[in-house]
Amino acid sequence: MPGFREVVRCARCGNIVSGDVATDARCTRCGVDLHACILCVHFDTGQRFECDQPITARVSPKDERNTCPHFEAQRKVERETGSSASGPPSARQAFDDLFK
Repeated sequence: MPGFREVVRCARCGNIVSGDVATDARCTRCGVDLHACILCVHFDTGQRFECDQPITARVSPKDERNTCPHFEAQRKVERETGSSASGPPSARQAFDDLFK
């Protein structure tokens, strides 16, 4: 049975980011800055200055690096879809398992 995992993904290309997001971190696939508002858990377009934290000025643009002290990378819970340690089942085995 597949489990769940918590991941941080690049806001532009969806690449999985490993470890914590440093201030100068960039996506290894598309090169976008990761320490930016669009990847922050506090980013909310419905709030004043598009942030749910008490900031005094709007940070712009939202997809470029900033040094906001409230930054916290948005983590998403995803279903693990990879194969198990024993390897993927054969097509025949998967078919037979349907009728058990």
